Amino acid sequence: MEYTTLGRTGLEVSVLGLGAGGHSRLGQSTGKTVEQSIALVQHALDLGINFVDTAEAYGTEAIVGQALRGRRREDVVISTKKTIRREGQLVTADEVRRGLEDSLKRLEVEHVEIYHLHAVLAENYDYIYGELLPVLRQMQEQGKIRFLGITEMFAADTGHSMLQRVVPDDCWDVIMVGFNILNQSARERVLSHTQRQGVGVLDMFAVRQAFSQMEKLQQLLAELVEQGQIEPDAVEKDAPLDFLVRQGGAESLVDAAYRFCRAEPGVHVVLSGTGSVQHLEENIASILRPPLPASDRQKLMEIFARVDTVSGQ
Repeated sequence: MEYTTLGRTGLEVSVLGLGAGGHSRLGQSTGKTVEQSIALVQHALDLGINFVDTAEAYGTEAIVGQALRGRRREDVVISTKKTIRREGQLVTADEVRRGLEDSLKRLEVEHVEIYHLHAVLAENYDYIYGELLPVLRQMQEQGKIRFLGITEMFAADTGHSMLQRVVPDDCWDVIMVGFNILNQSARERVLSHTQRQGVGVLDMFAVRQAFSQMEKLQQLLAELVEQGQIEPDAVEKDAPLDFLVRQGGAESLVDAAYRFCRAEPGVHVVLSGTGSVQHLEENIASILRPPLPASDRQKLMEIFARVDTVSGQ
């Protein structure tokens, strides 16, 4: 495994992070037992991953906590989150406080390295800043949180309007942003600012279903062409992005997706969610390969330069 410093936090983190949510939720959404999910987390740690991202809403904090039993606490960076809406209403400061306490119990720890307010939209931010940020700072002073984080709702905010408001405030140590081959708009809108300010960046949505399901990719790119966001002759209709997979290039589109995001300046941790040991090992192999050939990367940047309306989901 390779490691990097997570911005101004100073935390040394693996460049691939284990995501405990997503479609798989460590395999809990695909029929795995709790014991199998615990074993998956432990295998990830054994392979050198030291960054684990979970959330109250994922229902996997207790699994992560059990997987960490017997491990040196200082060897693992835990990131967890509080969703800011409950039954359609914004949560209160007291609910955030109780949420953290409950997360600590499930994780079986006394503190977390990063605690995020989760899935924030731009229209929520004034409330977040005025009502919830103060309680986060109080819990930080109590030693229950080391660093403050915030995550966007990428599927609903593909242009990053929330994070564009947040980053200039400089009160968030870590952000979670959607960035992938198909939508690179965070490069100028978010990452150019986080790099100047030393904000730690976690990349979600690096790999989406479109990269492993050709029909979905074909349909998505056809829609982008129709919308005028991609030039009609930029990609092959029947084999889009196949130029990436060749001798000296990528092993697959999924492999290309991980390597593209890993090499993006300003991205510290690329998150990978899985319930499969084999899939986990394949993703680690991809993240540790060299960057894509410069010509391939430049071509991807040119093809998708105007796209900011899709997440790739």
